[in-house]
Amino acid sequence: MGGAIYPESLIRVHTNFLNRSILGNTHSVSNSSKLSLECANEARLAVLTHFKASSEYTVVFTANASAALKLVAEAYPFTGGSSLVIGADSHNSVHGIRQFATHKSAEVHYVPSTPRGGFDVPTAKNILLRHRPRSRELAPSLFVLTGQSNITNSKPPLSITEYAASLGYNSVVDGAALASTSIIDLSNYPIDAMAISFYKMFGYPTGVGALIIKKSFLTQLKRPWFAGGTVDIVQVPGNIVTRTNELHEQFEDGTINYLQLPAITNGLRFLSAYLPFLPLRLSSLLLYLTTSLSKLRHDSSGRPVVQILSRTPTRRLRSVGEQSNTGSILSLLFLDPSGVMIPNSFIEYAASTQNISLRTGCMCNPGGAAAILGIVEEMRQLYPGVTLSDFEERIGRELGVVRISLGLASNFQDVWNVIQFAISIGKQTKRQALWNQWMESQRGEIGQAI
Repeated sequence: MGGAIYPESLIRVHTNFLNRSILGNTHSVSNSSKLSLECANEARLAVLTHFKASSEYTVVFTANASAALKLVAEAYPFTGGSSLVIGADSHNSVHGIRQFATHKSAEVHYVPSTPRGGFDVPTAKNILLRHRPRSRELAPSLFVLTGQSNITNSKPPLSITEYAASLGYNSVVDGAALASTSIIDLSNYPIDAMAISFYKMFGYPTGVGALIIKKSFLTQLKRPWFAGGTVDIVQVPGNIVTRTNELHEQFEDGTINYLQLPAITNGLRFLSAYLPFLPLRLSSLLLYLTTSLSKLRHDSSGRPVVQILSRTPTRRLRSVGEQSNTGSILSLLFLDPSGVMIPNSFIEYAASTQNISLRTGCMCNPGGAAAILGIVEEMRQLYPGVTLSDFEERIGRELGVVRISLGLASNFQDVWNVIQFAISIGKQTKRQALWNQWMESQRGEIGQAI
């Protein structure tokens, strides 16, 4: 489903810590508050160490990766001469940055997705060059890179941030999907900030993300708001506000999730033990899964059961420590015996009867979905007020794909179960029985609603 399964040992260690400790709000000087602050600082250091970030960086804890991206978006000093460059194959949390950019009269430019997702590097460089900032001081410009697509499985090279930096851009990376199965070394790239989400990396806790950000970049951001914890003194009534001395605290609104931060330190320790060989493990599982699914045929027509749309690795990993050039997800469509797409909602239901959790839809990534589904032109023709049902009626089918996500806890049995499920969809009798069950359940839900 795109979130890691939390390890039993992490929950046990964290629960034991809470059972023997009293934590308090970090905005105080009590013993419980001091312990919370100590745990928060340990978590910050653990994050910086995990991503090999130098002392140039600090960590701002947020509710999730989306909130981390919004912090940059709302505070970035866009002006009338600024440019925002983003890839079409990005999460909506990245696309949402354009609202702040256009509100401040900045221009928004998209790097188009290839039919398999991601982007063509020469094309991206050309767009960055054509819209480069005329002045870093007077018209600061931002390049936002999706480290790994959550629907197309693409992993654009982080090295493109070097080219963006040479042109004067600030570079922000959406690392939410990338960080869960890849080793990221921030010391190798001129990345100003990166957003992450911890539940995607090791399953627990939810409700905590982070913005890993250069202190020099943080000082460029101008927050349009303040809250408890972000200030030293506030004049009331009046207009005088003095921000707190700690840079990261200026961006941590209210009370941080201090009860959960110790779990981040332990979670990163857990993930670090597996991360070096995780790409090798997952690439092997993904190779077996894609190869097996590609061979499946309907028993009644001999036509393929699935159509794989997302990127698959172009080379096999051979040793521990190697990094894959794609992620470890698979986006596909299930086809009926005549080659027509089977509704994703039916596939999701049918999988659930086998205790298999699949996600369907566009994964909050409309640009990537449009690219691999071949509906880029239809996307261009959308109009204000259009709804999902309007769009689906226009293209004549449910919108989106079926996504299979492999992660930290995935094993061969999981892959085998998915393959056996797909085999059952290729069998006329079994598929029809599941279809009848699904239609009956649909009628039951409609009846309950009435």
